[in-house]
Amino acid sequence: MDVIIVDYKSGNISSVINSFKEVAKDKVNIKATSDLNKIKSSDKVVLPGQGSFKSCIDGLNSINGLIDTLSEFALNNKKPILGICVGLQMFADVGYEEVETKGLGWISGKVSKIDNQDGKYKLPHIGWNQINIVKESKIFKDIENNSHMYFVHSYEFIPIDNSVTTAITDYSSNIVCAVEKENIFGTQFHPEKSDKTGLKIINNFINL
Repeated sequence: MDVIIVDYKSGNISSVINSFKEVAKDKVNIKATSDLNKIKSSDKVVLPGQGSFKSCIDGLNSINGLIDTLSEFALNNKKPILGICVGLQMFADVGYEEVETKGLGWISGKVSKIDNQDGKYKLPHIGWNQINIVKESKIFKDIENNSHMYFVHSYEFIPIDNSVTTAITDYSSNIVCAVEKENIFGTQFHPEKSDKTGLKIINNFINL
């Protein structure tokens, strides 16, 4: 089985690659690439995201045909895809970080700045926070509710249809921190930085 981590020059993805390789051992081929043919032929895709919504969308757009290939993979071929942090946020229709930027439009919704309640909450939201699993999800198999995950973000994904939300975290308000829509999965937290529980989530995705 081939799992591709999309390398579109978004921040540092080495921790994502290392965590997936650690979990996969030698049973699964983990590759980081932006090669369209390798993405098309892979079994699963991971879309990491570090930086602003706009910079990540610009990164995808900088590789000719990449967005079309990813959309075909996720929407037409219905193969499993996991978005991490801004990777999840890009599933939205639109993001408002820096300037209004069109997203992938896979899950209807928007990405807006977290309401810090006039400075009561520090942004970015950095560090460990509990997640409340509100709906059964394949990637949360054998994960205890209220587990702690590692977050780094100032913007949040607000879906139009809350039925896609599988977990929330409490920071200023109930922030959506995981989604599942058919074969499309996303986490606002970083499973690759969330110790053994995060590795378990990665393992669950690999084993879908």
